[in-house]
Amino acid sequence: MSRDSARRAPVVCLMGPTATGKTDLALALAERLPVDIVSVDSAMVYRGMDVGTAKPSAGVLARVPHRLIDVADPAEAYSAARFRSEAVREIESIRGRGRIALLVGGTMLYFAALQRGLSDLPPADAGVRQALAEAAEREGWPALHRRLAASDPESAQRIHPNDGQRIQRALEIHALTGRTRAQQYQRARAPAPWPLLCVALVPGERDRLHRRIEERFHAMMAAGFLEEVAGLHARDDLSLQCPALRAVGYRQLWQHLDGVCSRAQAVERGIIATRQLAKRQMTWLRREAPDIVVDSESRRRLNSVLNELRRAGLMG
Repeated sequence: MSRDSARRAPVVCLMGPTATGKTDLALALAERLPVDIVSVDSAMVYRGMDVGTAKPSAGVLARVPHRLIDVADPAEAYSAARFRSEAVREIESIRGRGRIALLVGGTMLYFAALQRGLSDLPPADAGVRQALAEAAEREGWPALHRRLAASDPESAQRIHPNDGQRIQRALEIHALTGRTRAQQYQRARAPAPWPLLCVALVPGERDRLHRRIEERFHAMMAAGFLEEVAGLHARDDLSLQCPALRAVGYRQLWQHLDGVCSRAQAVERGIIATRQLAKRQMTWLRREAPDIVVDSESRRRLNSVLNELRRAGLMG
């Protein structure tokens, strides 16, 4: 593909619920097309979180590099705003080399940030967050929720009194800007500067996806998922307050290591949390109506996607 053609070509977004085989399909596309893969996964950005995120192996990454994998430490807060900034940079680099940018993942917030732009929300402030975390430790999150109700009643109405992450973020926005979250959302940024072609892998049967999620979770446990979480748990600078450790599976196994539940209970809770994540992802896809929907269980899914890319002018 020439550089002129690349500038006119759409960016391909391969999205779908967890455990639908997005990575395998992306690798198959990379064998047939001049694509560079950009990961759209809020957990794969973290170094040392490999087994529980189903991160491609080192061998696969050496053969088919994925951008925006292993770009942050688990102690960092990696935001949608940071993703958008870094993804735009990577996509421009890929298109400038006359290649197709293929975005692959299931973090729908990141896809939305890229497609529609983000409201002008301030980045995380370590000092403000630390002060709020200490207040929550002393008073409890319901007390901070009451504080939020006084400064931003609209957000407080939508946020559960025990949802510490969202309470903290809403209070942080108000502390940094003097505006409510809704007011700050109105200060919108520009949408994507290039066309996007959104391809969704969607399971035909929910029960089959649920079985696949369960099987994959047990396979990750056999591959050393608990040992991976134990290594993170041993670090002095990590806790469940870190966004990285809120990823499905990690939180539940961390709680097991804290003595909150048994190993079997942690596994069951991790499977349930993963199914709930898949449900939220499906809800988002139904609302957003992607350009192309492909049955994730179909043996012809690769050919179906290739045909659609051919119609979009991405294949000779």
